[in-house]
Amino acid sequence: MAAGQKRNTLVYAQAKKALDQMKYEISKELNIDTSPIQGDYWGYMTARDCGAIGGHMVKRMIEAAERTLSQQAVANVQAGFRAGIAQSNQQNTTNPNLNLNNLNQHY
Repeated sequence: MAAGQKRNTLVYAQAKKALDQMKYEISKELNIDTSPIQGDYWGYMTARDCGAIGGHMVKRMIEAAERTLSQQAVANVQAGFRAGIAQSNQQNTTNPNLNLNNLNQHY
């Protein structure tokens, strides 16, 4: 890479604080000593410890993304189901034989 090119720019600058907080939370959960950290410099930490923290961060972010996607899928299915029911109810008003509300009356 040529001098002056920087590719690791933040997409959402607001997320930096949350990600830093997540790093420290995960290091506490993994019982990793964070005393060698000076300011924002993690260079005195072992690669193994930093890798474990980073790996757990990625794992949590993937879980959060999967959870969000599944909630969106459920919401889309529910919206489609409601739209289908509303559409069938509109169609059923023209043909009383297909009205689902009268279904228990026939049996």
